[in-house]
Amino acid sequence: MPSDATPRLISDMRGVRYGEVLAVYVRGSGFEAEVYGTQMLNDCPQEVWETLDAVAIAEEMGAAIVKLNGPRYWMLDGLGQKVAVVDPVFRDFNGLTMRRIATVDLGQDPSSQPYVERYVNRGAVFFFDVGKTVHELVNPEGLAYVMQAYCVGVDPTLTEAALGALGERLALPDGWSFRTRILDEELIVDTSATIATVVQDELENTYTLPS
Repeated sequence: MPSDATPRLISDMRGVRYGEVLAVYVRGSGFEAEVYGTQMLNDCPQEVWETLDAVAIAEEMGAAIVKLNGPRYWMLDGLGQKVAVVDPVFRDFNGLTMRRIATVDLGQDPSSQPYVERYVNRGAVFFFDVGKTVHELVNPEGLAYVMQAYCVGVDPTLTEAALGALGERLALPDGWSFRTRILDEELIVDTSATIATVVQDELENTYTLPS
């Protein structure tokens, strides 16, 4: 997709830190998570993040469970217009301000299973710049999911510089592979009008399927 068809509003996002709270509810015949995030509000200070209590937050919000998702660092380079797919409610989590930004269809399984597709209604546009390094999970059908953010919640020592060696650490399912490459053209993931498809590895790094 040409970049002039999807205007970029924000640049220099690679390496920006954020955190999320996923409040999971029973809705209809399955589970749905409401995603609250610090994106564009603050950099999710570690000393505040460490005070968050998932059980207490779930009780306060009336959620079945709460997942503390992060802290995380963007691996994309720019953002386009954000569509308000849910009312952007602001909440204070023990002094950490977040905004409701998306919902995730968890189906019948609310647990965090690696290498399982999840469907996120986020209304976002991600830009990955030409000449930049991207890291991808490739499934048995050849579909490549590009890393949108890496997580330091599971491994606090993980850095951007170490991502190229992830293939040696991950317990990839049969038929899956991990690769690193340099983009020879701009990559745009536009899910402003569609549902995003994402997967995580066992370190909770998140990858998105290009639209």
